[in-house]
Amino acid sequence: MAESAEATSKIFKRGFGLKPLVQGELTEDYHSRLIEGIIQRDYSLTVGDLTFRLAKAFGFCYGVDRSVDYAYEARKQFPDKALYLTAEIIHNPRVNRRLMEMGVQFLSGPYHGAKRVEDLTPDDVVIIAAFGTSVEELARIQKQGCTLVDTTCGSVVNVWKRVERYAGDGYTAIIHGNYKHEETQATASRVTQHHNGKYLIVWDKAETRQVCDYIVRGGDKQQFMETFGKCFSAGFDPDRDLVRIGCANQTTMLSSESAEIAEMLRQAMAQRYGEAALDQHFRNFDTICSATQERQDAVLELIKEPLDLMVVIGGFNSSNTNHLCEITSKVVPTYHIDEVPCLLSRDQIRHKPFGQKETVVTDRWLPDGTVRIGITAGASTPDRVIGEAITRILTLRGHAAPDEVLAPTPSASS
Repeated sequence: MAESAEATSKIFKRGFGLKPLVQGELTEDYHSRLIEGIIQRDYSLTVGDLTFRLAKAFGFCYGVDRSVDYAYEARKQFPDKALYLTAEIIHNPRVNRRLMEMGVQFLSGPYHGAKRVEDLTPDDVVIIAAFGTSVEELARIQKQGCTLVDTTCGSVVNVWKRVERYAGDGYTAIIHGNYKHEETQATASRVTQHHNGKYLIVWDKAETRQVCDYIVRGGDKQQFMETFGKCFSAGFDPDRDLVRIGCANQTTMLSSESAEIAEMLRQAMAQRYGEAALDQHFRNFDTICSATQERQDAVLELIKEPLDLMVVIGGFNSSNTNHLCEITSKVVPTYHIDEVPCLLSRDQIRHKPFGQKETVVTDRWLPDGTVRIGITAGASTPDRVIGEAITRILTLRGHAAPDEVLAPTPSASS
């Protein structure tokens, strides 16, 4: 039965050519004429004593836009079939709730329903989220004979190709990322497709320093294994598997930190084996996606300006949004919100400080007098949510919302 199901399984990777049919819905759900108008005014809006400065790269990236587009097209293509997502399509509550309203069910994550992969039938359609899915999960779904709509981001696929090449050439993939994140799990699984393929996931420079120390000096293997817990492949042996390594990263990590981690590992391998032999022991390739880099560069440029506070908008579990918060919180008071209801009142805001797992409520977040507010948003945040947040702040301050007709009607290609 499994063999037959796999033989008849279909995978759609390029949409269905139905963009014109879903463009109106996408525009209604996610576009903001206010944001369009601010962009046309050099990314700035002043109303009364409030000035908003918008980062010059923010919000939906190409990969997210494509993934959401494919999900909407899938609903049109299969109007009478049950649609399931492997997990959150992206880390944004507005988008995931909207898909639920459209009848899409979730197989895992915070929105998951009662159905499991084993309950699926060949009549069902499964959408693979933008982060991709693991090799093992994909095989389980294909075993059920479902139709697959693959919305995996191209930047993620590029990382997969890189770590697969490392594994094929006998190099252990050292992945800078969060081992619990769907993307990192999917990337790590690509390594294990190869005979004796190995990986090790490091979260930050502190963990990398421990890896470097072991490479250079060796140490207590048992302690090393306990330290990294679930962050390595089955059968991983640091004495054997740290002799030849290749660096990669979750595409949404802080790019400067990924570069530092790669350099730390390069220096450790050079110290252990010598510069002349480095090519036989170390490989590196920057796998931060261009959209992540652009948003980080843009917010670094923005915080050079005099700002009184930053509002960073995006899912609390969004890696790239959290790293934007990390960048700005070092320079200016920063409030990471996921949606407009976090703006409780003129005096209170619910937000997630960088590095903390839970949200907090902060009083007197919006100063009196003239205030310059920096605005940015993660790559999975719709313009509509950003525009609603700006409008809410204006309303809390007692200002009328800016005229929605200040921007032209978006074209069909926007």
